[in-house]
Amino acid sequence: MGTREMERDLERLIPMAGVVDDEGSISPLASSSHHSSGKEAFYKVIRSWASKKFVTGCVILFPIAITFYITWWFIRFVDGVFSPIYAHLGINVFGLGFMTSISFIFLVGVFMSSWLGASVLSLGEWLIKKMPLISYIYSASKQISAAISPDQKSKAFKEVAIIRHPRIGEYAIGFITSTLTLHGSSGEEELCCVFVPSNHLYIGDIILISSKDILRPNLSVREGIEIVISGGMSIPQVITTLEAQAIHAAGLGKYTAPHVQ
Repeated sequence: MGTREMERDLERLIPMAGVVDDEGSISPLASSSHHSSGKEAFYKVIRSWASKKFVTGCVILFPIAITFYITWWFIRFVDGVFSPIYAHLGINVFGLGFMTSISFIFLVGVFMSSWLGASVLSLGEWLIKKMPLISYIYSASKQISAAISPDQKSKAFKEVAIIRHPRIGEYAIGFITSTLTLHGSSGEEELCCVFVPSNHLYIGDIILISSKDILRPNLSVREGIEIVISGGMSIPQVITTLEAQAIHAAGLGKYTAPHVQ
């Protein structure tokens, strides 16, 4: 397809080699000028075709190169935690430190899920919170890790929400982090604390909004995080609210044919 496109461009851009005058003869001056312009048009088409293919190659190879680079850096970083121990013992096997680190992380997860591990973690957190500067760093890091934690009890992001923000007619994707009750002159009102990311997953606005004004889509927290990280490129073509799904399911159940024995 690329060769056919280049041939069509050449046919459109390269003029005839000569020009016939009134007497039927070809003018040498016109012939040479059109010949030079034809060469320039030919080189222009070649440069345009080559640059287009080069940019296409860059677009294809860039995400692949970034993925391999980050993966290679992560493997070397994790491998460097335990590889010095094996090097000191005279064992030089690449990847052994990486496998040891992965096994260590898995065992930590198993241990911390137990009652004894939770007790040790609580004691360690109590000691860290007594340190002036380190306590702030640990608290922020813990909130970040809790946002994507598979443990439903410790998730910072409870639910994906769609709210009207920042203007009427515009919608923003956010995450419900907590709920509260507002006591006002008109009585009590249930509010949801919605975190709306801006240019980063953990940098954004905190909005207190009535639970009645929140649209709850059929998206999991993990899918919402993927949408934010990808800049909206991974958002599905159709989003349905949970309320609409319930109404649709109730309608289907209402008109379901009875079971005949």
